[in-house]
Amino acid sequence: MTGDVQIRVLTGAALDGALDDVARLRMAVFRDWPYLYEGTLEYERRYLRNYQTSANSVLVGAFDGEALIGAATGAPMEDHAGEFSEAFSGTGLALQDIFYCAESVLLPGYRGRGIGHAFFDAREAHARALGRARSAFCSVVRPDDHPARPANYRPLDGFWRGRGYAPLPGAVAQFSWTDVGDSHDSRKPLQFWIRDL
Repeated sequence: MTGDVQIRVLTGAALDGALDDVARLRMAVFRDWPYLYEGTLEYERRYLRNYQTSANSVLVGAFDGEALIGAATGAPMEDHAGEFSEAFSGTGLALQDIFYCAESVLLPGYRGRGIGHAFFDAREAHARALGRARSAFCSVVRPDDHPARPANYRPLDGFWRGRGYAPLPGAVAQFSWTDVGDSHDSRKPLQFWIRDL
């Protein structure tokens, strides 16, 4: 149950109008493990522009009243950043068959209410409506002995597998961002997970 939280699917102008709020959510949520992302609003606006230029992108927003407290985005794979689509070059899969489920960000106080499932349900429905055969996302790979890894950290692998996703062998993107406490960008591997729709 999502409780009092409303899930809204946004496209077009409604999506455009919510992107600054998505940027702030990304900076807040991805600052934590495992992303450790030191973001800026300027960078976020450039990154999120992909969703404005893709005619078939989607934003699934979770709203508490009028406040955006969670968001999940998606777009056809060929419309997203090249670093992500390049990861599929050796897989034999056609990009035109894949819908990319990008970020899912949710403030901590709202977790455990089924909102994550609602995010995937809405994006997968959008992908099917576009005629996509597969849905994919990627997750950063950090070493188990990383000094910033919380002792009580529980990865989301079980949640993703429960939704039918599995890691796609060899499909690893390389993407750069600045970690919290660092002064420069560094490249990180992101493993793709995929499922048939």
